[in-house]
Amino acid sequence: MEVNCMETTNLEIRLLLEAIYMKYGYDFRNYGQAHLKRRILHRKNLEDFETIADMVKEVIYNQEFFDRLLLDLSINVTEMFRDPSFYQAIREKVIPQLRTYPFLKIWHAGCASGEEVYSMAILLEEEGLYDKVQLYATDFNQMILKKARQGIYPMDRIKQYTSNYQKSGGKNSFADYYSAKYDSVIINPSIKRNIVFADHNLVLDGVFGEMNMVICRNVLIYFNTDLQNHVIRLFLDSLTHGGFLALGSRESLRFTDYYEKFTEVSASEKIYKKQTIVPKSRISA
Repeated sequence: MEVNCMETTNLEIRLLLEAIYMKYGYDFRNYGQAHLKRRILHRKNLEDFETIADMVKEVIYNQEFFDRLLLDLSINVTEMFRDPSFYQAIREKVIPQLRTYPFLKIWHAGCASGEEVYSMAILLEEEGLYDKVQLYATDFNQMILKKARQGIYPMDRIKQYTSNYQKSGGKNSFADYYSAKYDSVIINPSIKRNIVFADHNLVLDGVFGEMNMVICRNVLIYFNTDLQNHVIRLFLDSLTHGGFLALGSRESLRFTDYYEKFTEVSASEKIYKKQTIVPKSRISA
């Protein structure tokens, strides 16, 4: 009986995801099932539905309900200078090579509400590189992108953000980069000046320019193996030769189809470099 109940639940989830894709064009069908199930059941309980099947009709006919569910299914866990050791590694192992370029393009894929994008902008400012950088920050969820563009965050998070910044090798006072208003902080306009926020769906959309660096941290863990390979291929094709790819602490290229296309810059911080293709004429010489 329990097995049949589980099979029914899984079938209902597949029908719900199919309805979302057919109605709205968002494709969650290759996301990790455990994550999806947990988030869908969370919304089911909040809305007091008897079954997940009841949610299918609601998704089709109720845009407001779908917007709430979309927010549940989006990946929004983030913070300023998350994993400080990662930013230390960027300063020490990546920045020296980025300095050699006259102009830089960096893509922050799956930027969520923007905290990590602004963290990278601050780091680049402190390293004297920001004036020659164009930072592209993308996500598929328009509501989350709007929040990222605003750069307004709760004051009660600042203590953690400041601690992260200091541990990451920050060179100034973190307070230099925001202004306080009531119970919120607002990222200074000077930090936003070279960031372009744009709608991009890693599942459905194509190559995103020729980037010197792609940052996509703690997103792939929510995808199944096929989708992970699809996205890594997208990043590979979006990077210039010798470009950097930065993943999250629980992610790795090691078990993907494209591991051999990269070299490890920092194994612990999951920073990789796209291998440079040597022309055949140079090999033969």
